[in-house]
Amino acid sequence: MSANSLPELVSLAQELLGQIRQHPQFKGLRFDCDVAIGDVKQYFNYLEWAVASDSEIAKFEGFTE
Repeated sequence: MSANSLPELVSLAQELLGQIRQHPQFKGLRFDCDVAIGDVKQYFNYLEWAVASDSEIAKFEGFTE
């Protein structure tokens, strides 16, 4: 299990995604993929929002923190 919290891991993943996107080797890749890097970025944006609002969702669903 990771010692980092989920919000910390999401933030780290977003930072790494930005680094990957700017890396010269990545920029030089020519591959066809169903998922674009922008799609992955949008996924992490949504995940970050979901994690931030998790406490409200948990309370709504009757879960405790």
